[in-house]
Formats: sequence, structure tokens, C-alpha cells
Amino acid sequence: MDKKQQFSRRPRTFKKPFSRESLKVIPLGGLGEVGRNMLLLEYKNQILIIDVGFRMPGEDMPGIDYIIPDISYLLKDKRYKNIVGVLITHGHYDHIGAIPYVINRIGNPPIFASPLAKGIIMKRQEEFSDQPKIDVNEINHGTKLKLGVFQVEFFRQNHNIPDNMGIFIKTPAGNIVHTSDFKFDNCPVNEKPTDFGKLKEIGKRGTMLLMCDSTGAEENGHSFSEKQIFENMETIFKEAPGRIIIATFSSLINRIQQAITLSERYNRKVGFIGHSMKSNVEISKKLGYLKSQKGTLLKKVAEANSHPDKKITILCTGAQGEEMAGLMKLATKEHPSIVIKPGDTIVFSSSVIPGNERTVQMVKDDLLRQKANVFHYKMMDIHAGGHAQKEELKEMINIMHPKYFMPIHGQFSMMHANAKLAQECGMKEADVILADNGKVIVVSSTKAFIEKREVPSDYIMVDGLGIGDVGEVVLRDRQMLAKDGIFVIIAVVNRKTGKVQDSPDIISRGFVYLRESKNLLYETRKKVIQTIEKATASGRVVNWTYIKDNVKNTLGDFLFEKTQRRPMVLPVIIEV
Repeated sequence: MDKKQQFSRRPRTFKKPFSRESLKVIPLGGLGEVGRNMLLLEYKNQILIIDVGFRMPGEDMPGIDYIIPDISYLLKDKRYKNIVGVLITHGHYDHIGAIPYVINRIGNPPIFASPLAKGIIMKRQEEFSDQPKIDVNEINHGTKLKLGVFQVEFFRQNHNIPDNMGIFIKTPAGNIVHTSDFKFDNCPVNEKPTDFGKLKEIGKRGTMLLMCDSTGAEENGHSFSEKQIFENMETIFKEAPGRIIIATFSSLINRIQQAITLSERYNRKVGFIGHSMKSNVEISKKLGYLKSQKGTLLKKVAEANSHPDKKITILCTGAQGEEMAGLMKLATKEHPSIVIKPGDTIVFSSSVIPGNERTVQMVKDDLLRQKANVFHYKMMDIHAGGHAQKEELKEMINIMHPKYFMPIHGQFSMMHANAKLAQECGMKEADVILADNGKVIVVSSTKAFIEKREVPSDYIMVDGLGIGDVGEVVLRDRQMLAKDGIFVIIAVVNRKTGKVQDSPDIISRGFVYLRESKNLLYETRKKVIQTIEKATASGRVVNWTYIKDNVKNTLGDFLFEKTQRRPMVLPVIIEV
């Protein structure tokens, strides 16, 4: 067996139950995917939760708003009564976005979050006014808590949002370190540099299990510093002939601060597009995380039209091509007050989340057709990811020197790369836990293994006010409708004779244009009449359910033969 094959094996599994002195680590989301982060630590009958996030739907999920973790494990036997607290690492929605959909269903346990994360959580909760008040407690760097058997300490980590916290957790089974999303930045913008002294002090306490961010594990070297991004962004500000429109995540507060600082340096006013962008700017200003001179920020983006183009910067959401975001409205000319002009400079200040590539490309193309100048991260370094790359991850492993290592946060290939880095740092393969959502990882001072059993970790889809009522069957129907449309045929049948009265009516949506498909429709009606009258010819009691299914199957095969498309066929048979 070669080394690659040998490494790809997962840690061995055991059938025997875990020791009562062992800790269970149960990821409900965030492993093998980007987003939907939620992880449980369970010791005996006490449960500690880390993060409650959502992920955005893929292009193959029409109509879905968000995907949230499956909390069936907590609901079964009312396990949620054992929750001692919910720890929030930072204010990105992939770590807090599912709170309004989950927290009250699991008994409204106390939440512990840094000031900015708390502000974003509370502001978003205003949109869910029908829910009971949530209990959010503020923590900071160095805050220590005792939650049941768990002793918790928060420590500051650099990311691309202020107030990001790693977590040290002392359990009866051993010490756990959760890195949060992180990177090492000696020259950040709007926050302090990495506190290596604190990290080394934590490492000296002894780390049984290191749960480590994997998002940048496939990238060589060291992540970019925000200082480098600032310098490259300044080049754009120096040279832009007209308005600068920067699309980024609304939670990238550091990037927003950079844009405001540069706008003031080059005498530009700043406007905002996007509900979440405006909301996060308001929260950050109130908490002191965003600073601006008086008069820099426009109250309404429409005011930008009253100033010369070269004196305007606009910050908007939509760098991932989101359908309802600000940049998409600009690209499709649907924004009520801002219209793209030749000479506008559009900056995509974010990397593309896997799965969004095609949509983002379409937005870029639409902007280029309107003669805007478009810059994105592949053209120049105008986005620093908030995630540690290979050299930083190795450094974290060497600082913490864990007995066991568990990659978290990222696609499976990212987690696999992170696991490989741990081995390169001298860890044994058996001590690296490469797991999936729903797996139950048992950890103690003497062993770590993945149990045979799993807990539910399915996608729970949010569509409007519905939570979980859109399952695989409904989603498959939507995909079919989006792909080949719907074909409805309505036949009126005489109950006594079994004959079809008149010609069946046909409704086609997204399949064929009726006026241009007369021959196909004639043959379809003929086929339906033959199928129904053949089934009713015996004179026996008619099973209309069977006949509907027969019409559906016969018509489906017939339409595929004629068009090589499979619309959703809905036969309606009315007895008279």
C-alpha cells in the first residue's frame, strides 16, 4: 500500500461503547462543506454547543433561502435540556445565521458572544419579532466561564472580522482548543495583531484535542496581511476615473473600514447598498469598530447622484452573485437610484465560494457589458482570506502540540490537506481524526476513535417561513420543473360509458409553446384518450388512481420519445 492510500484511511472504529470518562464530539455541520457550522461537545449528560451557522444554497436548490443544521439529535428524548451553553466564535453568518431558526427549538439556552457578534445577533433577531427574547451574554478576550463540567476561556484570534475568538475548553476528559476561523496577521487593519504569547501559554497547558480551521489548508505559504490588501486597494483609489463600487461581505468590517479610510484620503463620500450591509455598518459604528469623519457617510445612497463621480465610493453586498443582493441589482439595472456608468470601477473584494463560480461570472459579464472596469482577486490581491494557509496551520499545530488533531470548517479536500499537515508536523495517522458531519467522535486521554453509529446531520432547508418542510422530494420536483417544466392534461370522462368527452385540455409551462406544437398536442390528446378508454373498456369497477398513474407514465414516455425532455406530467381526470 502506498503512502497516499495509507493516509486516506480514516481512524479505526470500535464497536464497544465509549467510556463514561470520555468526551463525545458531534459535528452537526461545517465538516465537508463551507458554512453551517455547529458542533456539540457532550460529557455524560451535559452538552456544550459551539456556533449555530447556516450555509447558502447551491445553484441546484431553487427557491431555498438557507440551509441550517439538523438538530434532531438534540430534540430526541429532549436532550436539549442538557445544554449548558452556546459559544459563538465570531459574527459571520456561517457561524451565527441559524440562531433564529434553531435556538428556541432547543430550549433557548444562554448564548455567549463577543460584542460585535452579539450586536449582529441581536439586530438580526429583530426580524423575528414573533420569537421569545434570546439570552445573549457578552464575552471578551480572556473571559472565563464555568458551564456545567466545562471550564471555558476565550482568546482573541485574527480573522477578517473584529472580535473573533478561539476557545480553550477544559473538560474532565482533557483540554480542547477550538481555533475558530483564524489567520496569523502581524499587520492587521482595525484590530490588534496575533497574540502569539497567549497562544503559547495555552499550548503549555496541554492540548488533548485541537480542532482546527481547514479552509485555507490547500493554499501554500502564508495568508496575505490586511496591510497588503490596503496598499493594493489604494492603487485602485489613486487611478479610478469615476465612482468606485466595492462588493464584499457585509460582515467584513475590516474591509469596510479600509474603504472608508481610503475614501476619506481621496476625498470621496461613501454610500451603502444592501440591507445587511447597512445594518452591520450601523452596529459597528455604534460599538466603535467603524470610524469615519463627519460627513463621509451618506445617509442614502441616492445622494451619490448629487456629487461628482470621482468623489463617490459605494459599498454593496453581492460579491457571490446573490440574487437579491445589491451588486446583482446594479448588474441587472434594477436598482432604483444607482445606474452603472462607463468609467465606474467595480471591485470584487472576496474570493468565490465553491459553487458560486458561474453566477459570479455572469455578474462580471453584465457589468463589463455596461463598460465598467472590473477588478477581482485573481487580477490583483484585493482580498485577503480570513483563513490560515499551510505555514500558519503548521505553526498552530506546533504551538498547541496536541495529542489528537481534528480538522474542521471546510470542504473534505481542505480537511484532508489539513490532516496531512498534522502528519507532516509529526503526528501519527491514528491520532488525526478526519470525520464527517453526524459522526460521533469519542476522545479521552488514552484513545480517540469514531463510533459506528451516526446522528442525523441532513440538510434542513429554509424557504420563506418554512423550516424543513422542503425535503429531497420537493427539491427534486423543483429541479424537474426548472429543467423541463410542467405538462398538465385535463380529461373529462363519462362515468357510465368510460368515454372521454370532448378533447382533453392541455396546460404547458416551461415545456413547449402550445401554439407552435400543434402536431405534438394532437398526438398527445390521442394517446391520452386511447390510454383511458382502454382501461375503462372492461366495464368493471374503475380504479381511477391506477388510470391516472398509467396516463402519467405513458405520457411521460411518449413526450420523452418525441422531445428528449421529461416535464412533470400531471394528469387530471374528471368524472361526470
